[in-house]
Amino acid sequence: MNGASRDALAAARERLDALTDSTSVDAGSLADELAAVTALLDREVGLRRVLTDPAQSGEAKAELAQRLLGSQVSGPTADLVAGLVRSRWSQSRDLVDALEELANLADLTAAQQAGTLDSVEDELFRFGRIVTSNTELRAALTNRKATSSAKGELLGSLLGGRAAAQTERLVTRLVAAPRGRSLEAGLESLSKLAAERRDRMVAVVTSAVPLSDPQKRRLGSALAKLYGRSMHLNLDVDPEVLGGIRVQVGDEVINGSLADRIADAGRRLAG
Repeated sequence: MNGASRDALAAARERLDALTDSTSVDAGSLADELAAVTALLDREVGLRRVLTDPAQSGEAKAELAQRLLGSQVSGPTADLVAGLVRSRWSQSRDLVDALEELANLADLTAAQQAGTLDSVEDELFRFGRIVTSNTELRAALTNRKATSSAKGELLGSLLGGRAAAQTERLVTRLVAAPRGRSLEAGLESLSKLAAERRDRMVAVVTSAVPLSDPQKRRLGSALAKLYGRSMHLNLDVDPEVLGGIRVQVGDEVINGSLADRIADAGRRLAG
């Protein structure tokens, strides 16, 4: 994606992260609904063009999306789609590509929450190797005359009970709707998304008072430097938190002054 579409996707990914950080949102169900909307807009070219028409206001397009989808999908999914159509897109097909990516990211988030993301990444890689080396299997999975249900049954026999549920869902969606990609290219794309998701660390930050936007940016930058990886902040407020702030990254808990902690880390690295 280029220009406006790239910026729109980046904003949508941030909204997805914010949604799936909430324990009230089921990331797996969100993935299913986003995939259904992807299929709808991939099939309905006219609707896709209306929802990406730059001559129409973003609010008008968002209202249309809400009317069409409001009774068909959950509130979080409808809100995500509305946010997408408010944005500007370089070409209408980019909207469908973005929806598909969000669906896949939601499933990868579900795997992360279940503690199986490493397994999913490994399984996607290994399945790609199997497909590359087995011409008969590849032919069966890419046969345009075969029904989606037949391909799904084949994948179920190969992956069911042997792979994480999210791996099976991701691969099944790819095989059912390759959208012009080769199977190998689709699996490679999924593997890259999984690797990207795995490298994203999450810091749970509890502060005595709400943090300002500049404070959030400084905190995120400082933690990224400290841990050497990109950092997403999950923020909570508890007036009784000791030291004014508490940061948990994985199993490590940092209490007290973050500035002191970072300064101490800097001294240890230097010495």
